[in-house]
Amino acid sequence: MEYNLTMPLKKEDITKLSAGDIVHLNGTILTARDEAHAHILEKTENGKEIPFGLDESVIYHCGPLMRKIEDKWEIVAAGPTTSARMSKMTPELLDKYNVFALIGKGGMTNVTEAMQDKCVYLAFTGGCAALAAENIINVKEVHWLELGMPEAVWVLEVENFGPLVVGIDAKGNDLFSKIDEKARKIYSGL
Repeated sequence: MEYNLTMPLKKEDITKLSAGDIVHLNGTILTARDEAHAHILEKTENGKEIPFGLDESVIYHCGPLMRKIEDKWEIVAAGPTTSARMSKMTPELLDKYNVFALIGKGGMTNVTEAMQDKCVYLAFTGGCAALAAENIINVKEVHWLELGMPEAVWVLEVENFGPLVVGIDAKGNDLFSKIDEKARKIYSGL
């Protein structure tokens, strides 16, 4: 199936998706890589507020390249980064916040149980930084720029963002583990 979804997403939007479906997104997404994830969890653990909402959010594993013209940020490139780097922190993040979707490349490990009935992983093809940038129509905010441009949390408005493939659905189906299993069977017989 193919879906064109608008944020804020609803739980029904997430639970109807199945591994292999194609998704395009419209609305607001947040970027967050390793340092941002660690910063979010540290602040939460210390009882401090974070300056952006994560409940019902979509997090894009991306370290965008930006330029500032006058007082406005513009996107230059915004390709996905390897999501596996965030795998260790994701179950805790999903335990503390009601994140509906994660976007990245390459899949994730040890997250399927934490995503059950509440979150999906959407895979974006690596090498598509320029394509992704074309579908980002506005840089709304930036937080924690002191972490560096790629590690800051960028609040982006997107239009027809994708195509994204549902790599892990909220039912526990994981395309990446299925591919890995098939590859192991093939190569073990050689």
